[in-house]
Amino acid sequence: MKYRLLAGGSVLVLTAALSACSPPSGSASGDGRTTVDVWLMRDSVSDAFQKEFTADFEKRHPKIDVKIQIQEWDGIGQKITAALASNDAPDVIEAGNTQVAQFARSGGLLDLSDRKAELNGEDWLSGLAEPGAYDGKQYGIPYYAANRVVVHRTDLFEKAGVDAERIKTREQWIEATAKLNSGGTQGIYLPGQMWYALAGFIWDEGGDLATESGGTWSGALDTPEALRGMAFYQELQALGKGPKDSDEDDPPQAEVMAQGRVAQVISTPGGANVIVEKNPELKGKLAFFPIPGKTADTPGAVFTGGSDLVVPAAAPHPEEAVTFIKELTGDVWQKKLAVAMSYVPNRTSLAPAVAGDPGAAAMAVGAANGRATPNTPAWAAVEAENPIKDYMTAVLTGGDPAKEAAKASQEITRAMNAGS
Repeated sequence: MKYRLLAGGSVLVLTAALSACSPPSGSASGDGRTTVDVWLMRDSVSDAFQKEFTADFEKRHPKIDVKIQIQEWDGIGQKITAALASNDAPDVIEAGNTQVAQFARSGGLLDLSDRKAELNGEDWLSGLAEPGAYDGKQYGIPYYAANRVVVHRTDLFEKAGVDAERIKTREQWIEATAKLNSGGTQGIYLPGQMWYALAGFIWDEGGDLATESGGTWSGALDTPEALRGMAFYQELQALGKGPKDSDEDDPPQAEVMAQGRVAQVISTPGGANVIVEKNPELKGKLAFFPIPGKTADTPGAVFTGGSDLVVPAAAPHPEEAVTFIKELTGDVWQKKLAVAMSYVPNRTSLAPAVAGDPGAAAMAVGAANGRATPNTPAWAAVEAENPIKDYMTAVLTGGDPAKEAAKASQEITRAMNAGS
């Protein structure tokens, strides 16, 4: 899912059948070779990368064959759940970083805590490593990351006398956006319900979306820190004409920017490709910078999307599975993957690998301050209802921030504890 932060697509029906004389998937053959069965998600690797990695892996590990099956995002949660509960689980599964907790809670994943050192866990991106852990144990091994940056029009910045490279703080960002917001140009197109962006502003203030105490989760939008994050969102959103009652998909913000009167959007770098597809005249006029933070020495906090690799508890070959993960998440192939797919590598020390890709480089800066949603399976219930969006619209249309935040926090609390 290149630059994708949420799952989507259609379920891949696996119809490949093995002949009667072939060993079953994941089994050891008569010559002592073992086949490691791996599920990777659509667009996490290209065909060329997959072939190159597999050939190199099998050359370096002559007793292990690799069978990679590409899965679709739509319905993958149910498919993984079924696989973990069966006796026919694959050896390695790629899972969205925020999905790991729900799979770990079921008891269906192998605890890899004692393998962290050999898997370079000393500088994993926290936005991948933290949601890959559950109940104090590490189940998910960071694979790759993607996060939002500021996509901007270089020609409009130049016309307004704004130097994007000098925008390092929120204050400078607001000042620059105000200058850009003139002459029929929107300084920024920011829809009212882009709650992932709001989450970053709240994290910058030291707040959170929800907090846990004694096993009980509570909504935290009504804390002073979270309210300051919402106040900044409101200030920034006012410097454009984004709708207050919808998110970035309604209408698609890439299509809005393609119309030619928007100076900035908050998006993954892949959004720039869509903008140019919609308006080829903008080719060469789009660039990127990390979402600014409160101070120049720390980029803005961002929601880190991406994937972790997990090993089912019922995996036929757990040691070979770890060997596979060690190679794919090691220095050599993380750098190759980052360059090939424009992803952020799984470790902060590998960020220089994408220095030549402006979009990925901007992501890598932000990823160093990446976060994830509350690390609990209960968060899925919040996203299903998403009172955060309603809260944002209420405030942006004149509602009292404290009262609306308290109401939304109550809804989050109810949703997260409904099954307890």
